[in-house]
Amino acid sequence: MGINTKQDWQISLANCISDPAILLSQLGLTDRLTAIDGDIVKKFPLRVPQNYINKMRYGDADDPLLRQVFPLIDEGLAVENFVTDPVGDGLAITAPGILQKYHGRALLVTTGACAIHCRYCFRRHFPYGDSNPLASQWLETLSTLRADISINEVILSGGDPLVLSDTKLASMVADLEKIPHLKRLRIHTRLPIVLPERIDSHLLKWIKNTRLQVIMVVHANHANEIDDDVATALDRIRLAGCQLLNQSVLLKGINDNAESLIALSERLSEVNVIPYYLHLLDPVVGASHFDVSDQIGIELIDTIRKKLPGYLVPRLVREQQGEASKTTIA
Repeated sequence: MGINTKQDWQISLANCISDPAILLSQLGLTDRLTAIDGDIVKKFPLRVPQNYINKMRYGDADDPLLRQVFPLIDEGLAVENFVTDPVGDGLAITAPGILQKYHGRALLVTTGACAIHCRYCFRRHFPYGDSNPLASQWLETLSTLRADISINEVILSGGDPLVLSDTKLASMVADLEKIPHLKRLRIHTRLPIVLPERIDSHLLKWIKNTRLQVIMVVHANHANEIDDDVATALDRIRLAGCQLLNQSVLLKGINDNAESLIALSERLSEVNVIPYYLHLLDPVVGASHFDVSDQIGIELIDTIRKKLPGYLVPRLVREQQGEASKTTIA
């Protein structure tokens, strides 16, 4: 019998729950919620780590963590202006795996894989098979970055870049380091929140050793996501020299009230993470039931400003195709 050489986090990743019936059974919600038609779910399957399920409230069909991942029948609604590419990613591809929307920055779509499938994901329809820079086109990707001296920051995105092995990530970063005009490495990831065991010594080693300034942007939408295990993982990242920011999405039925958003900012402060952006929903097909109006978002930010210091108030923003930056709404 062979020896299992997978790390703990890789085992957890491989054992993510993908059957809606199993998820509901674990939470005592059988017959309480109905998933969308199975053929539709196959196109964007349920995927959620056991660690994240353990933070959901038993017997609560409105649990804010459950609602982020459960494929409700609402996803089948056809709603005007909800499209497959709501932020213009397709038009921003300049080379294999490279998206360039904003001056000085290039985003690398490193993988299509995630540890969790958030039902509001704006890239749920993205053609990852055509846009992976870690496949045979990596040399072309590097050449493109090398040729554009205006780029000083590379953003690792996906999917989620931290589902890749540390060997692969360290090799990628080593290649990026050799490009002299690159100064910063930004990592967009949800894994510290949903799979905190991912933050191990192997990951922290290559983060500590790079010459690039590393900024990690995590993604938490609700204070209940940040338990003691997540707090420990975030502290390890911070001690490795990373600046930590959080971006959230304003989601109906999950965090569309001032109490939830204030609790999230307070919890982020406790774990030394800066509340950075609160995104209005990107209008992607299948996510219309999460939509919150601009006006409600503005009112929520106004309430938060009256109750929290300015550094704990995220910027309410929307990403709009063709704009030179995120559009600040409030």
